[in-house]
Amino acid sequence: MPENDRVNPPEKTPHWFVRRDIDGFFGLALDNLIQILLIVSLCQGVLGFSRELLYDRVLPAVALSLIVGNGYYSWLAYRQGQREGRSDLTALPYGINTVSLFAYVFLVMLPVKLAAVAGGMAPEAAAELAWKAGLVACLGSGAIELGGAWLGDSLRRIAPRAALLSTLAGIAITFIAIGFLFRTFAHPLVGMVPLGAILLTYFGRVQWGIPGGLLAVLLGVGLSWGTGLVRWDGAIFQAALDPLGFHGLSLWIGALWEQRAVFLNYFSVILPMGLFNLVGSLQNLESAEAAGDRYPTAPCLVANGLGTLVAAVCGSCFPTTIYIGHPGWKEMGARVGYSWLNGLFMGLFCLTGSIGLVTYFIPVDAGMAIVLWIGIVMVAQSFTATPIAHAPAVVVGLLPGIAGWGALIAKNSLRAAGYGTLQQPFSESLVSKFHLSDTFIEGAFALEQGFIFSAMIWAAITVFIIEQRFAQGALWSMAAAALAWVGLIHSYQWTVADTVIQMGWGAGASWAVGYLLMSLLLGFAAWRSKPHSVGSDRDPSSI
Repeated sequence: MPENDRVNPPEKTPHWFVRRDIDGFFGLALDNLIQILLIVSLCQGVLGFSRELLYDRVLPAVALSLIVGNGYYSWLAYRQGQREGRSDLTALPYGINTVSLFAYVFLVMLPVKLAAVAGGMAPEAAAELAWKAGLVACLGSGAIELGGAWLGDSLRRIAPRAALLSTLAGIAITFIAIGFLFRTFAHPLVGMVPLGAILLTYFGRVQWGIPGGLLAVLLGVGLSWGTGLVRWDGAIFQAALDPLGFHGLSLWIGALWEQRAVFLNYFSVILPMGLFNLVGSLQNLESAEAAGDRYPTAPCLVANGLGTLVAAVCGSCFPTTIYIGHPGWKEMGARVGYSWLNGLFMGLFCLTGSIGLVTYFIPVDAGMAIVLWIGIVMVAQSFTATPIAHAPAVVVGLLPGIAGWGALIAKNSLRAAGYGTLQQPFSESLVSKFHLSDTFIEGAFALEQGFIFSAMIWAAITVFIIEQRFAQGALWSMAAAALAWVGLIHSYQWTVADTVIQMGWGAGASWAVGYLLMSLLLGFAAWRSKPHSVGSDRDPSSI
């Protein structure tokens, strides 16, 4: 090859679809499928939504948000690929925000329904009232993310890469990877072979003749049915057939207006969820840039905000956002097509009521190895895409996410043991029982609240300590003190079956004072020492 070609390789043009998009499609579709299954399960089982309310109002709006969002990010990747002369850009993954899904079901819609039933309202009418409250909460999240679009670039400039990526890694290793790892070893006859196929394909570079992701799904489906993990059940199959048919879209502006008071009544839930979506999207954009794909911050945040606003107006209670996992999809070889394929198929499944039929024949176990692999890649990226000297900061940034996951497991264990009912509610008395085994569970509960913020803050502080930029670390600690004081991080309260965020002036006073004292210590260190940088967090080669 001529020397000029090595220095200036020929420009390439992007394609709307490549072969490896099939693998990416199965992984992202599985992720979205899980969210939709959660929506169906929680809306029917917890909130008591009727089939009409779920299939004619909620799911069509979910379909619209997925079609439009995935379509936008596919177009953005294609257009940017044309501009940069690249064919290797991977579209940003997009879907329903899991954290907001649970938060709005259990902290907004369920309380609204229970209060309405306690006031004498019929359960069906109370469920509809809860749905309207969910629309308002979703609208509020969209407005917050839209408003934060103009602040995104500033936050990305001041936050070290280790702070942004380690937060995602904490989520990936716990809420994504470990859960599917448990499921793999709970059903080893089904789970191990697809996982082996994924590892061989993407780490071992083995070629099978068909996409590795497709192979893993086919193996998972065959083993699920062949080993008896999934069995034919006529009643379940008939229930999956019942919703089949076209379910159109409607506008629900009147419903939003009727329940507008929900925005203020549940502001303590809506605000942190909106900020969570905003910061999470910034972290995912940073993750994509670390993998080689830089996307403009403001347009992406505007797209997220508008997508969530449109979803709420059309009947969905669940915000959408940029998903974790871009480096994994890129490493897998997915480009533009996996995104628009996901939006198209997920949209069709929701609009036609066929989502139940799909999940009946293709169980979660069939495709979980792909999502587990994505979690592995995300954790690896947090170390490989940051300077070697910042590795301790990455580890520190992992800890709040691990603590949050540990708190979730502890509470699930308590519920399994019979706690979390009106007869045995969660209470402060449980803390002393954990102390008997030297487990300070209240610390886990404190770290669980707003862990996406505290993980980023602690990792940033650690980076600035490593670089001996103690004054910047002090500023981050003071910011943490402000967040803790108003209850956006650490402060929690007991409910019957959970510990949830507690917002209010002075709600997290003890943590706020701790952060202020630490900022004084950092300030003293800055006064005693001269700043000395050991390398830019944006340029690993400087280490």
